[in-house]
Amino acid sequence: MESLKGKTAWVTGASAGIGAATARALCSEGAHVLLSARRTDRLAALAEELDSAEVLPLDVCDAAQVKAAVAGRQLDVVVACAGLARGLDLIQDGNPEDWAVTLDTNLKGVLHVVHAALPGMLQQGHGDLVLLGSVAGRQVYPAGNVYNASKYGVRAVYESLRMDAGGKGVRFTTVDPGMVQSEFTLARLGDPEAAAKVYENMQPLTPQDVAEAVLFAVTRPAHVNIGEIVLWPTCQSSTRDVSRDS
Repeated sequence: MESLKGKTAWVTGASAGIGAATARALCSEGAHVLLSARRTDRLAALAEELDSAEVLPLDVCDAAQVKAAVAGRQLDVVVACAGLARGLDLIQDGNPEDWAVTLDTNLKGVLHVVHAALPGMLQQGHGDLVLLGSVAGRQVYPAGNVYNASKYGVRAVYESLRMDAGGKGVRFTTVDPGMVQSEFTLARLGDPEAAAKVYENMQPLTPQDVAEAVLFAVTRPAHVNIGEIVLWPTCQSSTRDVSRDS
């Protein structure tokens, strides 16, 4: 395991869930962590908890804001975690405004982070750029439609990074989890009872499980690039099939 001491890690979507867990994991191994999200109160609370952290509030949908936040900084690790989904409408019944928010955050937001961070990483000749994808970017599921499209897009960004910028010292990784118990589902459904039922009688992944996968990838020796990590709960066999306890 390579040390993260003296390195700077930037995590977007750091106010909750996988992003917050990833920030904790990176900081626990010695990294100075830059915390980005829209909810500044949560970022401030997390920064207080960590040994070495800095708050950089931003909305990943705003390209200029993202670029300005890290201008002139050396970034050794970048983890693009910001993401969301809105509703479970069939595509023929969907809300184009929800589609726009999903694509702007999950796909364009990732591109904005890549565009802000990658030139400097290439110039310094090293670094880790990790994209938080999903098994939904590998298999569609009923009523997943635009969320699926956004995560297939993240996978395409990852493959494009390898084609366009691979072999120059920067490592690219996509981490694609299955069902993770976090605020994501509540934000998607807007109903605490409905969100709780999603995880009823099954053991989903935790944000910490995913954070450990990210940490594993970015602490390999410099000549090793863990390109793709797919994590499923043991009880989940596909994006639509989950074995539940009776």
